[in-house]
Amino acid sequence: MLVIGLTGGIGSGKSMTADMFAARGVPVIDADVIARELVEPGMPALTEIAARFGPGIIGPEGRLDRNALRQHVFDNPEARADLEAILHPRIRQRMRDRIGELHSPYCVLVIPLLVETRQRDLVQRVLVVDASEATQRQRVRHRDDLDSDEIEAILQAQTDRRTRLAVADDVIHNDSDVASLEAQVDALHREYMQLAT
Repeated sequence: MLVIGLTGGIGSGKSMTADMFAARGVPVIDADVIARELVEPGMPALTEIAARFGPGIIGPEGRLDRNALRQHVFDNPEARADLEAILHPRIRQRMRDRIGELHSPYCVLVIPLLVETRQRDLVQRVLVVDASEATQRQRVRHRDDLDSDEIEAILQAQTDRRTRLAVADDVIHNDSDVASLEAQVDALHREYMQLAT
């Protein structure tokens, strides 16, 4: 089965693009969804995270306090590396397991940090959803209600556009409207179906 790795910077439109592939019957496996599943109450990863970062990152109902964890690891490379060491191997394994359960010409793995975490080996092709930084900032501000400093810090923590585009086999340009995005997804869907057969 052909495995497409879908990636892009924050606010580029990865989720909308993935939804469009799913609407065409393509199985979509999202690393962020898996990461949330792995930190549900009672899961071993949550226990490890609490042991490493302290009980303050667990909310009153036994759930991970994502904001507390984000603040703890964002400016601390060592803490972020520890968190990634807990989660990334589990995410990779679960993605591999889910791919193994599929019967489809191709599937899409949504991996926001595909480039940063060197997970190119999981996929046959890399699809980058690209948008200008101005568009990214505008979307994130509107969607997440973050201030300019927070948005800037997130953008700086991610791989820059040039690096991401350099590893792309395919690119969706998403600075326009939904119709333009749909047309690009349609074209790639046809191409991927041909490649898969």
